[in-house]
Amino acid sequence: MGAELLAGDHLLDRGPGWYYAPRVLAGVDAGMPAYAEELFGPVASIIRARDEEDALRLANDTRFGLGGSVWTDNAERGEDFARRMACGSAFVNGLVKSDPRLPFGGIKDSGYGRELSLPGIREFANAKTLWIS
Repeated sequence: MGAELLAGDHLLDRGPGWYYAPRVLAGVDAGMPAYAEELFGPVASIIRARDEEDALRLANDTRFGLGGSVWTDNAERGEDFARRMACGSAFVNGLVKSDPRLPFGGIKDSGYGRELSLPGIREFANAKTLWIS
């Protein structure tokens, strides 16, 4: 749909089955599936932003919100950006990953509630109120 394939234009020969080579797409814009859809595969979509505020707009311009990552040499600025990202987990200078000590889960169409840690355990509990006069 107009994106440029920079890498990964071949199948991997790993024996029986189908293996998808990691792909890098450049020139990805709104209206393209690689912009709006959750891609379950090794695909990196390169989307250019004009500036920091445009980057934040692009990061939040999705119906998904599992995790986000911002990379910077200014930790304070990175934290401010990460706090404004619409996602369940935001990382500054780190990859999005789960840790059993921390709650993990998304917002929007990326899930409801949390798993892992104390808030995650509470998602599996059924609280009951009993009141007797």
